[in-house]
Amino acid sequence: MKPATVKESPTPSITRTFTLLAVVFFAACVTAEAAVSRGFTHLLDAVVRIDVRDESFEAGARRFTAGIGSGVIISADGLILTNAHVAGPRSVELSVTLASLERVNATLVGWDHWTDLALLRIDLAEAKRRGLTFTHAKFGDSDALFPGQTVYAVGTPHGLTRTVTRGIISNNRRYFADTRGVKGYETGLFNTWLQTDAAINPGNSGGPLVDEKGRVVGINSRGYLGADNLAFAIPANIAQRVVADLKGDGEIVRSYIGIVPGALLDLEGFYSLKQNTGLLINSVDPGSPAARAGLRGGDIVMAINGEPVDGRFPEQLPPILNIVASLPVGATVDLVVKRNDQTLNPALVTEKLESRQGEEWAFEKWGLTVRKVSRAYARENQLRDDIGLLVIGVQPGFPAAVAGIDRGDIITKINHESIVSLEAAKALHAAFVENPAPTLVEAERNRRVSLYIFKP
Repeated sequence: MKPATVKESPTPSITRTFTLLAVVFFAACVTAEAAVSRGFTHLLDAVVRIDVRDESFEAGARRFTAGIGSGVIISADGLILTNAHVAGPRSVELSVTLASLERVNATLVGWDHWTDLALLRIDLAEAKRRGLTFTHAKFGDSDALFPGQTVYAVGTPHGLTRTVTRGIISNNRRYFADTRGVKGYETGLFNTWLQTDAAINPGNSGGPLVDEKGRVVGINSRGYLGADNLAFAIPANIAQRVVADLKGDGEIVRSYIGIVPGALLDLEGFYSLKQNTGLLINSVDPGSPAARAGLRGGDIVMAINGEPVDGRFPEQLPPILNIVASLPVGATVDLVVKRNDQTLNPALVTEKLESRQGEEWAFEKWGLTVRKVSRAYARENQLRDDIGLLVIGVQPGFPAAVAGIDRGDIITKINHESIVSLEAAKALHAAFVENPAPTLVEAERNRRVSLYIFKP
């Protein structure tokens, strides 16, 4: 009879080794999780709710509206990064609610509607007097993000402070045309966006999009109306560059040459181009440096300052536009342009980029709200110059309405004085308020000039 086989147990040394490895692995996991938890908790302490009171100019009167947004503290001296459509030059009151639930006043440091970013600062004197403390968040590298990566949106959706939603990066380089803009101002021309399915609702605007370690990788900007979980954020690397300029000057000065680009897509064959070569000019702004240089729609830009360009896809257009925008105002831009079988080499001198949206104001005694005619608006509408005020609202029963002024008219003179600035019109309105008297107003409508009298 064969003796029974006895199964030997592992030696004590092997058992101890596996046990030690398991303990080390568990400890490492716990330590890593604790580090992630600390980073995220630190981030949550840096997120704030922003309450805003804005002025607006509608229907011939000055009005006030209240809104709620989000922001994130990014420095020890109380700088807060948020959206330009949350806070801007029209904000007359700004307050932020800290993680401690204490509310403190804030001021606008700078505003850049082109990237939909604004920079605020906590009233440090008030915070010190009240003994309020806060932390600030850290940035991550948005260029390292990849589709499928887990991210979190933090903010104040519908007034629900310190709300966290989870999702993924749906696309790390999304181009989309934002027709709504920032309160009428252009946005999104010089950068692509992060697309995420983390839920973003009204009130989330300006809050951070963060990775699992609590590092800010984007600033939440907007959701896509009528769609489920389609949201967009400004990449953190772009935001950091904007912050650097806003801290110093309160604004970002960009260059402009007047080219409106289009994606080539499948048009290469019609222009006898190799694939991934050239930038299509869709149109040229009237009176711009590009127009003065003789460029026109259908031309193909092959190179900018000696560097070949590739504008085949829409996602490639913002970085190309940013090449010119980043140049100093007054710089020379050397282009290589293909037109049919010709090669042109125009040299353009850049101008300062300006919005089509001018400053607005309300002349309440006249029952009139206006917008300063900008250079860009004048060119777009083929006006002779940018002198004048565009009428955006008239209040029934007030002098402007009684005289016959209507929305869309352009007021060019008041009491024979050309309106070269909004301040000039404010002075004339102040004189009317102090000493009411009939006021002669010259305005254009459909390129025809008419005279009106504003009576007290």
